Amino acid sequence: MSLSLVQSRVLMGLDAPAVTVEVHLANGLPSFTLVGLAHTEVKEARERVRSAIQNAGLAFPHNKRITVNLAPADLPKDSGRFDLPIALGILAASGQVDAGRLAGHEFAGELSLSGELRPVHGALALSLALHDRAEPVTLVLPPGSAEEAALVPDMRVVRARHLLDVVAAFAPGNGPAAAPGAGWARLEPGLPPAAPAGLDLADVKGQSAAKRALEIAAAGGHSVLLVGPPGSGKSMLAQRFADLLPPMRTEEALQSAAVASLAGQFSLAQWMRRPTRTPHHTASAVALVGGGSPPRPGEISLAHHGVLFLDELVEFPRAALEALREPLETGRIAIARAARRAEFPARFLLIAAMNPCPCGYFGATHRACRCSPDQVVRYQSKLSGPLLDRIDLHLEIAALSPQELLDTPAAESTATVRARCSAARALAMQRQGQCNQALAGQELERHAPRTEEAARFLNHAAARLGWSARGIHRALRVARTIADLQGSERLDTSHIAEAVQYRRALRSPGTG
Repeated sequence: MSLSLVQSRVLMGLDAPAVTVEVHLANGLPSFTLVGLAHTEVKEARERVRSAIQNAGLAFPHNKRITVNLAPADLPKDSGRFDLPIALGILAASGQVDAGRLAGHEFAGELSLSGELRPVHGALALSLALHDRAEPVTLVLPPGSAEEAALVPDMRVVRARHLLDVVAAFAPGNGPAAAPGAGWARLEPGLPPAAPAGLDLADVKGQSAAKRALEIAAAGGHSVLLVGPPGSGKSMLAQRFADLLPPMRTEEALQSAAVASLAGQFSLAQWMRRPTRTPHHTASAVALVGGGSPPRPGEISLAHHGVLFLDELVEFPRAALEALREPLETGRIAIARAARRAEFPARFLLIAAMNPCPCGYFGATHRACRCSPDQVVRYQSKLSGPLLDRIDLHLEIAALSPQELLDTPAAESTATVRARCSAARALAMQRQGQCNQALAGQELERHAPRTEEAARFLNHAAARLGWSARGIHRALRVARTIADLQGSERLDTSHIAEAVQYRRALRSPGTG
């Protein structure tokens, strides 16, 4: 048969549109033509496929006019994932592989010149997209990629180490397929053990107010801004925050791992552990929210169901910080370009840390500040009001004295605090089906009932502090989480009062 069809997929964000690799062998001047809106790395597959077939001891049709079409033609194709489908299409069209047996299988993999298969990015994202569509297919993937894809429950995944392993499994004939070699293996569905726990909160001496704020943030899914002088423990607290969050559900772990797989950063050692992303303050807006051509996930998507820690917040480019506004509200980021549009999940917890002034010691008691009032105001004004309004908890952290640092006993462990956070989160999920941070509109009114005294207190505080409607709603969400931690159904004045403390703006010269 001179025409063969092999099925594969291309990744557009976390979506996986089908791609049919059509191969036609015809008489005429020998040539190898590849069409179908292929990027440079796909066009280079011609040389990799030719060498892999020859070095594997198979026959390459040198005397034929080879035409490979990647359909649909208007869908951009990138990466080396189409090497294996193209090679199989040529072998099927030349009769070295039974084209009929390829039905029900989808292939992806980059070929080395010797015919060995190399992993490709996004195998877990590909498997998860197919699982969501409930399509009964068997994925044939290289080592490294197959193990990722097999994490998705009920997916049929085969690992092949060499082109010859695939050829042996689909050898021509009317009977069953020939016995594949040792490199061909069906992977049983199974999840690796969870990663070990990280750093312990008990290592942080003192800072009880900051630990309380992080406990509230972990229980309700709230974002936090930590303001304090250098060495006060902001980074230590942020690095231990992810382990305060409730354990990941399998669905959350798969979504988070799929984004990491798409970026080529997934590791089985981090399975079921919430990610903590810590980009440098020189990161651009594209690095933070994603972009490029084709669109790639940024740091906010790689922190999906985890933590995004922005240290030295005011040193980030203004455009990069302002790009965080919509994802903080919606939990998604849509990247639109002239040729393509991609959407990535970005349900992350923002932990930001900053100094109160350029020298870092404005308001400190152990060291004098060298900055003028104008310098302090200009420094703090690098953060826009709309961005600050989207951060639920604002907390000032004071530096510890040497005596406090040396004599303070160890505090509660991460496991103890996480147990309380998990119980409060479970209470919220049972009541409303989502964490408190996501409550909005009528849901917030229905699930955050408050006493008359608490309502009067909130009205008075909002008027005195000049809060926006968003600020009032965020204070209510924080108060709802505080009440959940105490097992209270209604919000009383103490819950509102504590939430108000966490909505204080940055302290500038001349303020209290």
